[in-house]
Amino acid sequence: MKIAVRYFSKSGNTKKIAEAIASAVGVEAKDISSPLSEDVDILFLGSAPYAFDVDNAVKKFISDISVKVGKAVNFSTTAGIKSTRKYVEKFFAEKGIILAEEEFSCRGKFGIVHKNRPNDEDKKAAAEFAKKIVS
Repeated sequence: MKIAVRYFSKSGNTKKIAEAIASAVGVEAKDISSPLSEDVDILFLGSAPYAFDVDNAVKKFISDISVKVGKAVNFSTTAGIKSTRKYVEKFFAEKGIILAEEEFSCRGKFGIVHKNRPNDEDKKAAAEFAKKIVS
């Protein structure tokens, strides 16, 4: 099974979760500046909301996918909202890529809010989530 992990992270919160997911499934987490170069069965894509949306770079990454993706799995770190799913699902649909119902989201540090998040428990939960997705 071919698996890829990509993420967009301004503060490092989402990168921490991406690395936990990647380690759990035996691949390298890469920033979205690294496009997918081969077909994958599962693409884990992580981001965070900025001004109640995802960064345009995330939308462009999805729109620029030129390989076959069996399904995409959303993960996110957030200070307030539940997840970034609603911001990315339209772009996956436009590419004909199935977005899994399952997703992972946890708190991310934002200023003085949610200090020390994501923490070790969040990373462990993300790793367990990823293992369930690929099993």
